[in-house]
Amino acid sequence: MLSNLSSEKIVSEKSLRWIRPVIKSISAYQVADASGLIKLDAMENPYQLSEGLKAELQIKLSEAQLNRYPDPSASSLRKKLMQVMQVPEDKSIVLGNGSDELIQMLAMAVADHDDTKDVCLMSFEPGFVMYKMIADFVGIRYAGVPLNQDFTLDMERTRQAIKQHQPAIIFIAYPNNPSANCYDEKDIEEIISSSPGMVVLDEAYYPFAQTSFMQRLTEYDNLLVMRTVSKMGLAGIRLGLLCGQPEIINEIDKIRLPYNINVLTQISAEFILDNVDELNQQAKKIRDERERLLDAMNAIPELKVFPSQANFILFRVLNSDENRSANDVFDSIKQSGVLIKNMKADTGLLKNCLRVTVGTPEENKVFVAALLKAVNN
Repeated sequence: MLSNLSSEKIVSEKSLRWIRPVIKSISAYQVADASGLIKLDAMENPYQLSEGLKAELQIKLSEAQLNRYPDPSASSLRKKLMQVMQVPEDKSIVLGNGSDELIQMLAMAVADHDDTKDVCLMSFEPGFVMYKMIADFVGIRYAGVPLNQDFTLDMERTRQAIKQHQPAIIFIAYPNNPSANCYDEKDIEEIISSSPGMVVLDEAYYPFAQTSFMQRLTEYDNLLVMRTVSKMGLAGIRLGLLCGQPEIINEIDKIRLPYNINVLTQISAEFILDNVDELNQQAKKIRDERERLLDAMNAIPELKVFPSQANFILFRVLNSDENRSANDVFDSIKQSGVLIKNMKADTGLLKNCLRVTVGTPEENKVFVAALLKAVNN
């Protein structure tokens, strides 16, 4: 008779054989433990709501009917988002549990496992990792076009990639993550015009870039604009929106799972958007602090600091001292009580690079002190 351990192993092997090899090969998305540390690794708004708004929100949430399903279309919230995000009146929006769900919905909409079709999702690298991960999840081909050394678009390679791969969707992060820069508008216009499929402008960091293609939705039938409230200061409620032509949005909406925006998110988001001036003031403080932080970091000769139009800054540790690497600097900063992002790249455009989120003035002072200590050790 087989032992229980052997029996369990056989059952596991029988079940696991149905899991696709590509899924087995993927590493799960990792979130670092920030316990006891100043958290500057995840591009979050460091400011909470004012005490007055918190108190009002608590009253609103106490009235939530948790025993009932939420409005399946979140109609009131969608109207509010259309207004606050200045979506053109003749366009439509669909909501997701964060931008990640919207990316997944888009990929699922074009995925076709008939061998007669070869569907491709395209983006630029280094870029937001979820574009490729979700393409792998749903089983469609991914094409990553390398950026130039300064993280601008390589238009010659881009033209060749569009011609070769005929992508169903092109994702353009605007600004890009992790490089924090906005691509040239003329280059994006060319991509939209020459693309055989949809082009999605992922404007997650719009509050800090202050530049957008939202109003350009009226010019291009194949353009979609994606936003999130996460970077505005509402990362905890997980809410994203996709805007575009009603005919396209209606098809994407068919894939949306019922009740994907829960009642607490709907109440919280609508209330806070009614008081969006507070978030706008916070974004202004973050933009101002970003410039001060850039100045402080650019004064450190051991670093190459890249320009930023987002709420984070990418920088490279220069290897004048062979004993000092980005890993060493990251570890030292963490030991000083600050968690930033280690890009963990030994080659390529992100070699020896780290990324820091813009925090409060106090948090940034602690970070700069830790950074100076790290590079001078």
